[in-house]
Order: sequence, then structure tokens, then C-alpha cells
Amino acid sequence: MGFRKKNKSPPVLSHEFVIQNHADMVSCVAMIILLGLMFEVQFVFLFICMLSDERAEQVNLYQYGPKDIATVFFYLLIAVILHALIQEYILDKMNRRLHLSKTKHSKFNESGQLAAFYLLSFIWGCSILTAEEFATNPTFLWEGYPHTHMVFQVKFFYICQIAYWLHALPELYFQKVRKEDIPRQLYYICLYVFHITGAYILNLHRLGLVLLVPHYLVELLFHASRLFYFSDENKQKGFTLWALLFVIARLLTLTLSVLTFGFGLPRAENQGFSLAKGNFNVLTIRMTCLAAICLTQAWMMWKFINFQLKKWREHSQSQASKKKAFSPKSKPHKKDLARGSANGVVKSDDKTSPRARKAKAS
Repeated sequence: MGFRKKNKSPPVLSHEFVIQNHADMVSCVAMIILLGLMFEVQFVFLFICMLSDERAEQVNLYQYGPKDIATVFFYLLIAVILHALIQEYILDKMNRRLHLSKTKHSKFNESGQLAAFYLLSFIWGCSILTAEEFATNPTFLWEGYPHTHMVFQVKFFYICQIAYWLHALPELYFQKVRKEDIPRQLYYICLYVFHITGAYILNLHRLGLVLLVPHYLVELLFHASRLFYFSDENKQKGFTLWALLFVIARLLTLTLSVLTFGFGLPRAENQGFSLAKGNFNVLTIRMTCLAAICLTQAWMMWKFINFQLKKWREHSQSQASKKKAFSPKSKPHKKDLARGSANGVVKSDDKTSPRARKAKAS
């Protein structure tokens, strides 16, 4: 009777050990922070609660400050734990049923994680826009700037957004993302961190929120369509709707950005630069922000056009191969033409001789 070989556990703190147990390690750190609440440790509140340097009287309004770094770190840990839960209890079980290849497996995991995040963020963003009425009147985007005070939901939304996209950086290591996929994912992760953090620090959270909600809807549709495509390659109708909404979202983003930085903020009452007051309404910063948004939209459109051209070429090639495979049999082949002629003289299909035909004709 043979003994079963036990799988050796990887050495402690090795790369494989960290990858296999990263969710448990992060959970321990989060639990230590939460245990601090039981003993009323004051600095623990920096990690969990939405704090700021100043708070408006009578109304619960918040500002950003250096204490937000601790809060972002805590919710980054929470994002890592939730990422591991979604991966283990939902995506891994679906992958076992679908039997995908390695390439599709990594893309399926990526789309599954992002679709869940985009869905939650879109619903959350819509609820904030409805409550604050940012979307009903475009002048709210620049009236009263600088918008140094935020309600709790707006600040918590931005804290969670920054924490999620920062957590995506170590997940490239934890999820063993392929080397060829790392640059592509790094591009959009860094762009999200740059734009969301910029809107938060420059007190442009109203514009950022209005631009994020339709963008997240378009991205949600794309990744949901890709999930359906991996389950059944015939389900491609979602990509058509995504392509239409993608172009509309780019136009909406450019329009609102030009209105805000080109027409709204230059006519605002508070002009000038002041770190103490959170005022960044100067020409240099306005043009830099507008240029960053325009360049990002142009890059996204370039990637979109290349993606559509690639799909069109693949579709035309598949159609051409199908036509060759199902060509009509009535067309004569070269071999048949060669058999029907000898020494340059074409043989007639009629069995009667030429003399007999002349006699019949006379």
C-alpha cells in the first residue's frame, strides 16, 4: 500500500507563501485595527472614520487632509480582502465550469472583478448625484468654487475609489498576472489614480463625480459583455451597444470639461491660487487639467478605433473563409476546363458529329 505524497507548504515569507496567503495576512492587519476600537485607541479612528482638519459648524461637511492617507490605507486592505472573496467564491467556481484557456482565464478574472466594482460604483454614484442634484444644473460644477466642503457620501466615495485603484497595484502580483498584460493594466490603473486623486485634491469633486458615473456605466457594459462572450461566443450584441455608448461618453466628457475649465471657472468670483483656501483657479492649472482630460480621451479613442478595426478584420477574414468553404458547385474548376479541351480545341458536349449537325441544319 503506497503512501500519499503530501504537498509541501512553501517557505514562510516566500513569494508563493505571500501569494497564497495574502488575503489572510491582510485580514489580520485589518482585525488588529478593528480591535483597537474595543480599547478606544484614539489613533485607530484615523484609519476607519472620515476625518478632516476642519469641519463646518451645524452641518456635517468634510474637507480632505493628510489624515485621509490612513483611511485610504485601511480601505485598501478591505478592498484586497473583498477581491480575494470574489475571486475564490465566485470567479474560480465559474472558471471550473467554463474550462477556459489561460489567456481567457486571466481576462475573465479581470472582467469579473471590474464588473463588480463598476456596478457598485455606478449605483453609488447615481445615488449621490440624485441626492446632491449635481447633474440637474451644469452650473453647479463651477459655481461657488472652490468646493472645499463635501458631504459624507461624497468624501467616502472618493476615499473608496482611491483605495480600490491603489489596491489594484499589488493585485498584479497576488493574481500572478501575465507579463504581457501588466503594462496594459498599469496604464489604466495609473490613469484612474491620477484623475480621481487630482479631482479630489483640486476640489473638483463635483466634476469628477459627474464624469465618473457615465464612464463607469460604459465600462460595466464592456466587461459584462466580455463575460457573456466567454461563456458563449455567439453573444456579441453587448459590444455593439458598448461601442455606441463609448463614443457618447467621450463626447460628454469633453463637453463638460470644456464648459467647466474654459467657460465656467474663468468667470467664477474666486480667482487665484491659495493652498490654505483650497483655491486652484488659475489659468495654468485650468489648462493643465483640460489638456490631461483631452489627451486621455484621445488615447482612449485611439485604442477604441484600433480595437474596432481589429474586430472588423477578423470578421471579414472569417466571412471570406466561409465563402470559400461553401462555394457553389456549379462553377467549373480548372481541372474540368482542362478535360474539356485538347490541343486548344474545345470539345462539344453534344454527341452528334459536325457533319450530322450540318445535315440537320440544312
